[in-house]
Amino acid sequence: MKVFLTGGSGYIGKATITALIRHGHTVEALARNERAADAVGALGAVPVLGGLGDLGVLNAAAARAEAVVHLAQADSGEADLAAAAAMQDGIGTGTYVHTGGTWVYGDTHGVADETAPWNPPALVAWRRPVEEAVLGRAERGGRPVVIQPGLLYGGENRLIDLFFTAPGKDAGAIPYIGDGGNHWALVHVDDIAELYVRALRAKAGSVYVGVGGVNPTAKEVALAVSRGAGLEGKIASISLEQAREQMGAVADAFALDQQFAPSRARAELGWTPAHTDPLAVLGRG
Repeated sequence: MKVFLTGGSGYIGKATITALIRHGHTVEALARNERAADAVGALGAVPVLGGLGDLGVLNAAAARAEAVVHLAQADSGEADLAAAAAMQDGIGTGTYVHTGGTWVYGDTHGVADETAPWNPPALVAWRRPVEEAVLGRAERGGRPVVIQPGLLYGGENRLIDLFFTAPGKDAGAIPYIGDGGNHWALVHVDDIAELYVRALRAKAGSVYVGVGGVNPTAKEVALAVSRGAGLEGKIASISLEQAREQMGAVADAFALDQQFAPSRARAELGWTPAHTDPLAVLGRG
């Protein structure tokens, strides 16, 4: 298939372009500048110069494609919805894959799936109207699919690194919030890239949590990262208030207790995560 992709020069984007091309697809990738164009070009994609605010560029690129994968993060819900609408208008009845995230479910109170009620922290509360509008296209002949990745690890520029660059790390210990007993739903970047590839053939209106099925505690993750960073397992508890001061609103998302299983993606798409030991990966640094 010919696929148009946004966010191609980013963390997930690079892995997804690589996976798409490996599976025989051709890719056009949005690039904000020459540096991004060089990055996606080096991976084998054809760069399309423009940003998420260039709605005409998005619409035209989507119209040339057979499927769209939207990975780029917009500045606001309004901007994300406008970009999504432009691309869905362009792709028509082709597959449009939109990116959400598991944080929208809040605390899961045990192992949950895509049917869990939403209870998002303020950081991601804007996602609900966007995803509802995206999925609503299924009723009008569109083929929308939503992927909700868990907390990513593996490779470089991990989201998890935002947490571990807190001042506690500079003091020689990796921090965790409170008692660290809250669980994190992790997924390896290469596994989530494979899920995006498989989502190209998903049914209209489908929603999939993209998680690896292993949900360690935040304290266990901190301990593994400490070993990987050469800190000999040194970790330190910080309060949620301290975390908010150091990281801002994302602290409330890191404090969530989330556990998910990839059952739906496995049953409907045959997606089986290959990386099932995140603590070992993080422990290697």
